[in-house]
Amino acid sequence: MTSKPSVLFVCVHNAGRSQMAAGWLRHLAADTIEIRSAGSEPADQINPVAVQAMAEVGIDITAEHPRKLEPEAVEASDVVITMGCGDACPYFPGKRYEDWKLDDPAGQNLDAVRPIRDDIRTRVEKLLTELNNRG
Repeated sequence: MTSKPSVLFVCVHNAGRSQMAAGWLRHLAADTIEIRSAGSEPADQINPVAVQAMAEVGIDITAEHPRKLEPEAVEASDVVITMGCGDACPYFPGKRYEDWKLDDPAGQNLDAVRPIRDDIRTRVEKLLTELNNRG
């Protein structure tokens, strides 16, 4: 059994922000953290511009698929990061919740998505530092 922390990233479509955040955390944390992502209203596919923006920094998220947010995913996570999903995320006592205010990359061009990607990296790095210093 491991005490590996688990993080759930949630946005509306699970096609842009939450997928980029999960990609960054996977890249930066390797296998030290359990990573999930989901959406309150998942899209059919990941935003191709988000995929392109992440590819520019050497992170491949093409194998990911938008998933429906289920209460079990929240319950199984230590940290729940929401990104514009409003009240759709179920609440479980004892979980750490953060709401990251980020622009939605949906319908944006690559020049508009790059700063969102970079902002997410900064937030993920801070989260990773906090998780590594816990306990």
